[in-house]
Amino acid sequence: MHKLDLKLDLETMDFDELWLLHEELTKILSEKITAEKLELEKRLAQLNLANQRGDAAALPAADSRADRLPRRKYPKVLPKYCNPSAPEETWSGRGKQPRWLVAALQSGHKLEDFKIENTQDATNSKTGRSQHS
Repeated sequence: MHKLDLKLDLETMDFDELWLLHEELTKILSEKITAEKLELEKRLAQLNLANQRGDAAALPAADSRADRLPRRKYPKVLPKYCNPSAPEETWSGRGKQPRWLVAALQSGHKLEDFKIENTQDATNSKTGRSQHS
């Protein structure tokens, strides 16, 4: 039956027929809600049981994050690129490109246009490498 046909049929039904349909739908929905609730309660009981036993394989990965070792410290990375219109906005060249850089690249600029010149010298002096071969 199409939606249009169903709508016309509903409009032609009298009050008693509509009320019986309403009661039947309420009964069906109530049964489905009860079944869904029981299923969710079973899943919750399984999770609680696994949590009490300490069964890490049965628990979601998000819950076990607290048990992990803390992340190791990474060294500070110096910025390699700078926004010329706002020099306080910099980017190390790692991770997602900042909005200002994406916009500039889309407008035709090259990545090298934003390179901070003295970064290369600082990096080489730290590693003991020279720029000249």
